Amino acid sequence: MAKLTKRYVDALSAGEPDYFVWDDDISGFGIRVWPSGKKNFVAQYRAGGRTRRVKIGNYGALTVEEARKQAKIVLGDVARGEDPAEDKATRRKSLTVSDLCDNYLEAAERGLIMGKRGLPKKASTLVTDRSRIDRHIKPLLGTRLAIDITQSDVSRFVRDVTVGKTSLVAKTKKLRGKSVVEGGAGAASRTAGLLGSIFSFAISENIRPDNPVRGVKLQADKQRDRRLTAAEYKALGSTLTDTAEIEPPQAIAAIWLLALTGCRRGEIEALKWSEVDKPGSCFRLADSKEGASVRPVGRPAFDVLDGLSSDGRFVLPAGRGETGFYGGLPGAIKRIMKAAGLNEVTAHTLRHSYASVAGDLGYSDNTIGALLGHAGTTITSRYVHRLDTVLVAAANKVAGEVWRQMTGKGGKVIELPGRASA
Repeated sequence: MAKLTKRYVDALSAGEPDYFVWDDDISGFGIRVWPSGKKNFVAQYRAGGRTRRVKIGNYGALTVEEARKQAKIVLGDVARGEDPAEDKATRRKSLTVSDLCDNYLEAAERGLIMGKRGLPKKASTLVTDRSRIDRHIKPLLGTRLAIDITQSDVSRFVRDVTVGKTSLVAKTKKLRGKSVVEGGAGAASRTAGLLGSIFSFAISENIRPDNPVRGVKLQADKQRDRRLTAAEYKALGSTLTDTAEIEPPQAIAAIWLLALTGCRRGEIEALKWSEVDKPGSCFRLADSKEGASVRPVGRPAFDVLDGLSSDGRFVLPAGRGETGFYGGLPGAIKRIMKAAGLNEVTAHTLRHSYASVAGDLGYSDNTIGALLGHAGTTITSRYVHRLDTVLVAAANKVAGEVWRQMTGKGGKVIELPGRASA
C-alpha cells in the first residue's frame, strides 16, 4: 500500500503478471498495472459475502485525484447497501444499440477512439459518423439490446440499407437546407464498417465478447469503380458550359476543379486561398483525409481558379447571407450530372476517373498515389515540402488530358461567371 500520487503512479512499471497497488488513504481504492504497461483505477469492496471490483477508468484519461473522487462515490454507494459492480453489469447487458452508439460518440469526441494512423478521429469524420448513426443505425437497430445483436441481424441491416429502407429527405438547420439520405451498396458498406467499429468499442468496454459485424459479406459498391469515358467527359464539359449561367458559379467551378485535380469533394469544398500555391503548382492542404497534404495541381485547374474572386477566405464561399464555404455542391452535382445524362456519377467518380486517365497515360501507382494524396506512397512522403518537377509535369499532363476530353481542345479553360465574395 502507498499514497497514490501522479509521481508514484508514473513510476509504476509493468510486471508479469499484472498487479495491484492500493491507496493507504482510501481503503479499496487502487490501481491495476498490466504487463503491457496499461494502468486502470479500480474500487474494491465486499458485497453478498464476496469481493467485488469496479473499474473506475484508465490512468491518462483520469488523473489520480479524479479517480480518487470517483472511488469515493463508488465506495459511498457500497456503504449505502448498493452493489456497483452488479449494477454496472446489469446496465451493460441492458444497453441498447442506440445507447452504445451514444457512448461510442462520446468516447470519440474525447479522443479515445483512434482513426487513421493511430490518431483520434477528426471532427469532420465524427460528423459523418453521427450522420450514419442517426440516419441508418438507430432507425434500424437502435431499440435492440447490444448484447443480442447477431451476425444475421447485421446481414439484414446491410440488406435494408442497400435497398433504401432508411431513405428520406429531411430539413436541416441551414437556410433552405435539406438532407437527402439514400441507400445503396456504398452506404451499406460504409455504415457497416462504422457499426463494426462501434461493436469493437463494445468489446473493449466488456459489453459483449464478440463483434457480430465480422464475417458479414458486403456487396461491392459499383459507384466506387465507375469511371468516365471520353464521350462522358465531353458531355460533362458541354453541360458545365451550358449551365454556367444557371447553376451557382461555385458549383460550376467546383466540378471543374474536381475533374481536373482528382481531389476529394471535401478538399475542394473547404479549399482556402491560403492553401492555393500557384507558383509551387500545388495545393497545400492543411487538413485532408490523410492529414496535412501537398497535392500537385496542373495548369488547367489554376486557369479555373484565375476566373474566381480571391477576396474571401474560401475559394468557394457560401452564398449571400451565409458564412463558411459553399454547401450546395452535393445537390448541384446531381443536377448537373442528370442534365449531362450521366448516371451514378459522384465526386468520387471524378476522382477515380482522374486516376484512371493517369493510368491510361502510363503513370505508376506511386505517381498516381501522390497525385491523389494517398497516405503511404513513397512519392508523397518524399515531396512533402517541395514537389519534384516530374510530379508537377505529371499533374499538368493528366489535367490537360482531362481538359482535352471535356472540351475537345487544348488551351486555357473557359472563364467562369464572376461572383461576389463572402
